[in-house]
Amino acid sequence: IAIVGPVHPYKGGIAQHTTALAHHLKAAGHTVTIISWKSQYPFFYPGVQFVPEDKPELPVFKDSRRVLSWKNPIGWWQWARKLKKYDEVIFAWWVPTIQGPVYWTMLRALGRHGPHLLVLCHNIIQHGAGAKDKFLTRLVFDRADELLVHTKDLANIASDVTATPIAIASIPAHLPGQSTKQKPHATVQKHLLFFGLVRQYKGVDVLVQALAEVPDVTLTIAGEMWGKQQAKLEQLIEQLELGKRVTLLPGYVPAESIAGLFAKCDALVLPYRAATATQNTAMAFNQGVPVIATRVGSMPQQIRDGTDGLLCKPNDSASLAAAIHRFYEAGVAKKLAANLPASTAENDWKHYVSTIIAHAGKN
Repeated sequence: IAIVGPVHPYKGGIAQHTTALAHHLKAAGHTVTIISWKSQYPFFYPGVQFVPEDKPELPVFKDSRRVLSWKNPIGWWQWARKLKKYDEVIFAWWVPTIQGPVYWTMLRALGRHGPHLLVLCHNIIQHGAGAKDKFLTRLVFDRADELLVHTKDLANIASDVTATPIAIASIPAHLPGQSTKQKPHATVQKHLLFFGLVRQYKGVDVLVQALAEVPDVTLTIAGEMWGKQQAKLEQLIEQLELGKRVTLLPGYVPAESIAGLFAKCDALVLPYRAATATQNTAMAFNQGVPVIATRVGSMPQQIRDGTDGLLCKPNDSASLAAAIHRFYEAGVAKKLAANLPASTAENDWKHYVSTIIAHAGKN
């Protein structure tokens, strides 16, 4: 099996997922190679792309080859031809404008009668996509033998784009810097956490607006700020006079700092306007922390409303403020923390791997 995509120590959840997937496929008895990037973007990337190689956040996969460059289309074709000997080639997909031209070229080079060609979809069409994104997505999906998506909603979106067969498997947890589940916190600290990349669709501004309606609660926003998000949040925090209650920690959060952030909060808040699948709910549960989230993407399936977390309407600060108020009603925070689910990661990975290899080598 060959996997084409970013690999750790590229930072971020998709690189971590690719790396964890390779390890699980290998553990299941398969020979696995990752074909990754030496230059992933057609433009200058504004942040740091890699975690320090001497401080990996999960085991590095040894058979990883950083050989693809967005600036070398001939290389895309050449490396694809080298993959014809494999039983299955998996393409990690999330941004059409980045992966689209590369993967379409590679899929054409691989042809229709070689390896089983699987596109593993972390997203279908990115948030706020235009006609070009939809065109590139259709080009790639129509060349694949099968798509793998993580939710039924994504399957419905994909089926509107292509007639290519679609498999569904929930994304398993791949938790950096963690090996054992933490105990729920003993005391309520009146402190909330947002963790992850800060982009418009994540709704962090909605969370700040909701916090203004909830007295005596503080918030940390930790993660890389995309584009002008930091300036916009700083302006909003100043307008709402929340400077003493909101702490911004801009920048990539290394694995070694995650436990400390979660230890200081009562709940992780995921106020997304839109979403596909996220592993941040599993991360919070593993850190002993319940989740307050919007009803989008995979979160209504991951969170049992009123049992191990609370759900509210997306893009609605009043609904989110009501959920936070409810969370801090007498006994609620401790009850939710006491009901956090046991990890199902091992069984989830077995199902995920079996779904991926179901049609390998059958072309």
